[in-house]
Amino acid sequence: MQLTVWTYEGPPHVGAMRIATAMTDVHYVLHAPQGDTYADLLFTMIERRGQRPPVTYTTFQARDLGGDTADLFQRAAHDTYERFKPAAMLVGASCTGELIQDDPAGLARALGLPIPVIPLELPSYQRKENWGAAETFYQLVRTLAGPHMPTPGTARPARAPGEPARCNILGATALGFRHRDDVRAVKDLLARLGVEVNVVAPWQAGAADIARLGQADFNVVLYPEIAGLAAQWLKRAFGQPTIATVPIGVGATRDFITEVARLAGVDATAVLADETSRLPWYSRSVDSTYLTAKRVFVFGDATHAIAAARIASEELGFKVVGLGTYSRERARDVREAAGRLGLEALITEDYLEVEAACAELQPELVLGTQMERHIAKRLGIPCAVISAPVHVQDFPARYSPQMGFEGANVIFDSWVHPLMMGLEEHLLGMFRDDFEFHDGAGSSHLGHGAKPVIPGRREAPNPEPTTGLNADGRQDDRAHPDVASGLGPDGPPRNDSGTADRPIVLSWAPDAELELKKIPFFVRGKARRNTEKFAGERGISPITVETLYDAKAHFGR
Repeated sequence: MQLTVWTYEGPPHVGAMRIATAMTDVHYVLHAPQGDTYADLLFTMIERRGQRPPVTYTTFQARDLGGDTADLFQRAAHDTYERFKPAAMLVGASCTGELIQDDPAGLARALGLPIPVIPLELPSYQRKENWGAAETFYQLVRTLAGPHMPTPGTARPARAPGEPARCNILGATALGFRHRDDVRAVKDLLARLGVEVNVVAPWQAGAADIARLGQADFNVVLYPEIAGLAAQWLKRAFGQPTIATVPIGVGATRDFITEVARLAGVDATAVLADETSRLPWYSRSVDSTYLTAKRVFVFGDATHAIAAARIASEELGFKVVGLGTYSRERARDVREAAGRLGLEALITEDYLEVEAACAELQPELVLGTQMERHIAKRLGIPCAVISAPVHVQDFPARYSPQMGFEGANVIFDSWVHPLMMGLEEHLLGMFRDDFEFHDGAGSSHLGHGAKPVIPGRREAPNPEPTTGLNADGRQDDRAHPDVASGLGPDGPPRNDSGTADRPIVLSWAPDAELELKKIPFFVRGKARRNTEKFAGERGISPITVETLYDAKAHFGR
């Protein structure tokens, strides 16, 4: 176990809560102390749900540990059934409740409730939230759909002539990144192909819906981290194939349509021809050329990280310089995707490792989670959120999917806009000293309301930031006297990324730093790297304005 300030995933019982909250008539009885009720806030404050999750906590306290906590759990389970009348009940323990070993499964069975009771064994100190969600959904599917399994060896009946194919859409949960909107986008694609949806689960599904999952011809798994395990069981039990492609991005959406059409036996030509995304047009336009080969760092859950890397490299012409995930269960898939890009995948649950990788790779855009948003802001790098964990602003009230052609439009906007706005800020900085546009001139379009300018008087420049970072997000050698001399605050040599085993960063003269800031932000990192390489090879220090332009001439040949 590692003590940390931030974590990418909660404990596995939070994953179980996501499944229960997504469904309509399933209740979760959680053996937990009073402090573990914090998880409700994830759904009411961040996802902004209009009601509490369907979870009953036993909320035992320290004084209860000397008594019968097992009886406390049984009374809570019985009262839950009498009050809510759920169609199925999940029972389990939180990470703290697990320590007292009261066996919620056995205690619930002893009550003899007239509904299915699904016990959850979620090892809180070995597994995390997405695994807990996957295990919970798998146990629900096995328990509720299992009684309808055909006899082993029975051939799956063929569809009647003219009967449309039917599929299940699996994986969308509460507290998922754009899950609600992704379901709508995928249902729209399937409807255009003439494929009927049998069940969407667990999102807004009931226990009876889970029981009839076997009636579908195939399964669409939106998020393998959540529904992959259940889909494998459905394939073994009912012979249902699974659509392997997740339709995030234009290319993946076209692949998804083709794969569904093949399984459903329909013609996808018209749907493929009616592509509604503007991303491909923009990528081919002159306006997009300045984005070509932009350095991008990608980190998130495996599904979204793999998809983002493909979009960045194949559809927007970016150069992916880093790819990673916190989803250890799908580390192999991410490593394969990274290998295709000539990279070594970063598999970690430690945000400090991710921050160090960002600082070292010097990307011009970060695609990640809420944590990477904070990291990128601190480093002065544009960022777009592509994956959970996310904050309230990434649960929009409007329709904003990631999947399908409309999802590609949303991705196009959210990725390109940070770079475009950064360009605008750079232009404002370039013209700050202009006679008309400097800070003291006010807004020229306001006419008589513009701020008057006193002739011969200049506004004091804004003070330099004290974070130790310069304008392009790199460590400023002048921010600490020891760093400037090649020594870290504790003595060992360190470089601009904060590591102690790398060569000392060459120093920059103040006028050279100012000249560097005039270079557009989207090529400033490259200009710095080239200049430092040029100076290092020639033993030049400090780097002057002349060195900067000599390096430009050298690499421009």
